[in-house]
Amino acid sequence: MEIATTTATFSNDPTVEAHFSTNWYAVYTWARHEKRVKDQLDVRQIRCALPLYRVVRRWSDRRKEVELPLFPSYIFVHLPPSGRGRVLEIPGVVSFVSLHGKPLPLPQDQIGPFLCSRGKGIRLEPHPYLQVGRNVRLRSGAMAGLEGTLLRKKEGLRLVISIEMLMRSVAVEVDATDVEPCHYRSTVQFPHSTLPLQ
Repeated sequence: MEIATTTATFSNDPTVEAHFSTNWYAVYTWARHEKRVKDQLDVRQIRCALPLYRVVRRWSDRRKEVELPLFPSYIFVHLPPSGRGRVLEIPGVVSFVSLHGKPLPLPQDQIGPFLCSRGKGIRLEPHPYLQVGRNVRLRSGAMAGLEGTLLRKKEGLRLVISIEMLMRSVAVEVDATDVEPCHYRSTVQFPHSTLPLQ
């Protein structure tokens, strides 16, 4: 997995940091505009992340490895709530993932591993979103602690990790010794999303 990120310059003054608390937010984009939106965020020096994966595409006359967004139509931004307007004015941005008009901060335990470099070298790819299934937790490795649904594949096992707020899933290849059964977690229902209680 590759992660295209931009880091903005922030003040080191603790009073400024406390006043402008920042979170990661998901921004919904037009289809196939994620990289263009990222370029515009870079120009505006807004901290952002666009997790990418590599896939070989075949045409009638050639094959080529291309990088595609791991979460199609989404890009992630790290900013204070007051910075929303700067993002919404970018061509290709549709909206923030919100509830009742208020952007929802991303749960760090679900999205954090996809926004940092510790997942580098792990083979990830998008997977159809799953709502029902048995949950397991990764107990070792770079993504330890992540929970998902275990599937069997010819070559081995796959863990499907669902980002509930985005209604998207990602599949990662795992070894059977790296997973353990997951206990039931309470959830709270929101329209069009299911969020774990903290």
